[in-house]
Amino acid sequence: MTTVELTRFRVLADKTEELLAARAEMVKDFEADRAGFLGARLVQLPENEWLDIVEWATPEDYATSSKKGPNLPGIARFFAAIDSLVVAEEGVIAG
Repeated sequence: MTTVELTRFRVLADKTEELLAARAEMVKDFEADRAGFLGARLVQLPENEWLDIVEWATPEDYATSSKKGPNLPGIARFFAAIDSLVVAEEGVIAG
C-alpha cells in the first residue's frame, strides 16, 4: 500500500520565496537519495501555512527517509525555510 506523509507547517512571509525556490532541489534530492519516494505536492494554505503531501512506496521507505533528515543541500535548504511544524501524520491510500 502506498504510504502518504502529511506535514503541515508554517513559513514566515519573508521566507516564502526561499521555500518555493528550494522545492525543486528538495524533490531532486529525494529522487536521488530516498528509496521508495513516489512524488510530492505542496499546498499553500491560509495564514502562512503549507501542507506537504509526500507519497512513499512503503511505510518502511518513509521511516528510512525520516531518519535521514536534511542530509543533502536541497533538502536542508527547504527545511531551513520552515518556521514551525504544525502537525506531521502518516496514512495509507485506501482506494
